[in-house]
Amino acid sequence: MRFPNLKHLYYLTILHKEQHFLRAAQKCNVSQSTLSTAIQNLEEVLGHQLLEREHKTFVFTDFGEAMVERSKDLLKQVQDWLDFAESAGDWQSGVLKLGVIPTIAPFIFEILINTVNIALPNLTLQLVEDTTDNLLEQLMEGSLDLLILALPMHTPGCKQLVVGSDPFHLVAHKTNATSIEQPIDIDDLPNNSIFLLQKEHCLTEHAVSACGLAHKSQVSSLTASSLHTLVSLVNSKMGYTFLPAMSLNKGILEGTDVVSLPAESNAFREIGLVWRNGTTRMQLFRNIAKLVAPLMPNSRDMT
Repeated sequence: MRFPNLKHLYYLTILHKEQHFLRAAQKCNVSQSTLSTAIQNLEEVLGHQLLEREHKTFVFTDFGEAMVERSKDLLKQVQDWLDFAESAGDWQSGVLKLGVIPTIAPFIFEILINTVNIALPNLTLQLVEDTTDNLLEQLMEGSLDLLILALPMHTPGCKQLVVGSDPFHLVAHKTNATSIEQPIDIDDLPNNSIFLLQKEHCLTEHAVSACGLAHKSQVSSLTASSLHTLVSLVNSKMGYTFLPAMSLNKGILEGTDVVSLPAESNAFREIGLVWRNGTTRMQLFRNIAKLVAPLMPNSRDMT
């Protein structure tokens, strides 16, 4: 029995992602002819057609589509195998590629790096900051090992481990804050006065859910790309926003005339670790969870 070349399976997944031979070849750092030959070799080994070709265009066959998904699963298992081999079976060493969303990363990166360096000195930490969707895609492709995300979040094919919670606070310019009665009623705020992040940031979805903002006329159509931009809008007396305690604890309001007010007691997001099913690095990930939990505003007991 002939076995397929793993590198050729990787080429297949990249070609499927790019849907273009030249772009895929460039991604794989090979020539277009090398990529084409690799796909043809795969078809010979498998005994079935992966692509339907016509002139300079192509489409994946049903068999090809199915093989792409199976190739992705196989390549992820191979990456886990290589990671295990690289660390010689020692879970405390090797490289950990960790992805973190932008509404968490700036507030934990420094202390997390120092904490990991002390607790796991033989572990090399590689950090990536990106949106939830992009990080999940990289995780499932195998280019990342572990994620720190805000939950709840649908993560098919993955395990989740909650390490703590992060309460939301309403923030306002100090001159506007005096007119806000406690407990806070969102309906009392002016229309179009609450600013949120752009929709690709999961913080918006969690804030809308946790703070009861769905379908509220108080939510402005003006959105921001970062928490710091939200603070700037509020500091200009344009309105209000909701910020997680994690950012407040790290001094995001310093140097401004913005103050924070506690939202409802049930207004919070959970923070958790996410990894692929079937990983061989479970022991490492659970130990990372024990290091991350104390960094949360409300930590969960990980013992």
